[in-house]
Amino acid sequence: MLDWQIAMVMMIAYLGVALLIGILAGRGRGKLSLDEFTVAGRNLGLFVTWFLMGGAIFSAFTFLGAPGWAYSRGAPAFYITAYTAFAILPWYVIGPKIGRIGRKRGLYSLVGFLQGRYPIKSLAILVGLIVFFASIQYLATQLKGMAIIFNIMTEGRIPLWLGALMAYAIVVIYVATGGLRAAAWSDVFQGMLMLVISWAVGLAIVFQIHGSIAEMFQNIAQANPGFLEIGNEGSTMSKMAYTTLILVSAIGFLMWPHLFSRSYSSNALTIKRTVIAYPLFALFVVPLLLVGFAGISLVDPGQLNEPDTILPYLITTVLQMPGWLYGLVGAGALAAAMSTADVITHSASLEFTDGVIKNIWTKLSEKTVLIVMRTAVVVIGALAYLVAVFGGQGLIALLAGAYGSIVQFAPAVYSAMYWKRATPTGVVAGMAAGFVVNFYYQIINPVTPLDIHAGILGLIVNVAVLITVSYLTKPQSADLVNEYVDAEKEVYTDGGKVVKI
Repeated sequence: MLDWQIAMVMMIAYLGVALLIGILAGRGRGKLSLDEFTVAGRNLGLFVTWFLMGGAIFSAFTFLGAPGWAYSRGAPAFYITAYTAFAILPWYVIGPKIGRIGRKRGLYSLVGFLQGRYPIKSLAILVGLIVFFASIQYLATQLKGMAIIFNIMTEGRIPLWLGALMAYAIVVIYVATGGLRAAAWSDVFQGMLMLVISWAVGLAIVFQIHGSIAEMFQNIAQANPGFLEIGNEGSTMSKMAYTTLILVSAIGFLMWPHLFSRSYSSNALTIKRTVIAYPLFALFVVPLLLVGFAGISLVDPGQLNEPDTILPYLITTVLQMPGWLYGLVGAGALAAAMSTADVITHSASLEFTDGVIKNIWTKLSEKTVLIVMRTAVVVIGALAYLVAVFGGQGLIALLAGAYGSIVQFAPAVYSAMYWKRATPTGVVAGMAAGFVVNFYYQIINPVTPLDIHAGILGLIVNVAVLITVSYLTKPQSADLVNEYVDAEKEVYTDGGKVVKI
């Protein structure tokens, strides 16, 4: 068999295994209920939760976008390691509190969390719509990455539209049939695969091309002064742009709705242990960044359709590695993309249904709500597929755009738990203003003042409007506010000792 044929067989076989694991994980628990579909019965353990949360960040942008940015942008690519290492840490404090509130109220979405504190329909609908559009951008990142992998690893035999379609179909089938538990166990399998491949292949490429990591960076520094610096002459990004990109990614990371459903599905002790272990995922980004740097002196930019293809291009064209390695790397990249695609598709369907559908049609039965959620999985995936195939943005641009929208939830979430004077009107006004500002500078006029990220500009406006309007409107009931701000701690026995979490 030819190299591309071996790669294609391996990647299709991988998709089949991922589908089988996802379907089997969702079975054996009787008829699928709304609680099982949304939060997996609220009993996921540490091992599964760690991979479920890690899979959401270790995505197509890690396998393709990260090397692409290192290759084309240089030092600014290290923003990825900065925010993946530290963004999760505040969840050690707020995650258990969100989980307590969610389990007490029987919640399964971010919409439900915010609407419980700010009980107005306009907020729920606004959150549902923002998640819908942001998730399409994020999911499109994964589908585009999967399409690139199939296309390059098969030497163009599988076109972009077909590669994205195959991967999309697999994810939609097991998420729609098995819900959160299917996504979780599929992510365990995919997570272990991609972690091994990232280090093995990443370092092999660097040492084969340059001999050592130190020699590689010395060569880059000599040939491209400033390329390995931020904000100086020769750098591809200003200090302000770099700093605000880290900020929007770090703050926005905790606002993705799937983190809320993970907190509802795990106890406080599991959440805290997951947070402690989670930064290990940042280590697995490093070898993939090194791959991008390795290609700088070897590949002319004119040889690539886009920088995101540097990793598969090095393997298939420059180094001409064997077909089984094509397939192994392709499977690892597909694992990274699919482990994010499933959780994003799942959470987006929950938020859109809970925020938009249930607040427009208020008397839906549990059975109907479940049908709507499963249908939303298909629709959201289809829209993301169209953006991935016909859109022109790179993977990092799509991801950064999604974070600019999702970060607008931060003032509402933190004020719900820690600021008693926040009001529903203030939260809605702030969130809407922030989203509009972010949309304007992201889509209409991409040149921002002082080179600040559009999402951070929106966040500044969001906070200012929320505070101002909250003080101009009537305070909420003390009983409702205290249920969130003063949520009681859970008590566990650990080795015979009673501890509060």
